Amino acid sequence: MLWQGKSTRKSTGGRYHAARGKRRTEIGRSPADTVVGEMKIKTIRVTGGNTKVRALKADFANVSDSKTGKVQKVKILSVAENAANPNYVRRNLMTKGAVIATDLGKARIVSRPGQDGVINAVLLE
Repeated sequence: MLWQGKSTRKSTGGRYHAARGKRRTEIGRSPADTVVGEMKIKTIRVTGGNTKVRALKADFANVSDSKTGKVQKVKILSVAENAANPNYVRRNLMTKGAVIATDLGKARIVSRPGQDGVINAVLLE
């Protein structure tokens, strides 16, 4: 688990004296690391009793064509580019902004698979 609260140290190395302790809501979770494969999702509970759907694996994407305005469900072949991390291309990890190769051609992911549980993309010319 990763604690995402305020640091106990100053940039100079001195200490901050905390007015209170750590809180459970300040604990971060590990990334979803959505890969290309047969659809697999995981529902997690978040603050306020709400839920998030994590896509752990996905094999289809909703691809929008800006010229025609139509949306199609197409098969994901592989990850072509990922500006977040070049290593993600080799591991076939999908994040927002990644370029995926589909049956229609290359498309850029505009949704957040680890937060939304679905992959929406826009077709590139």
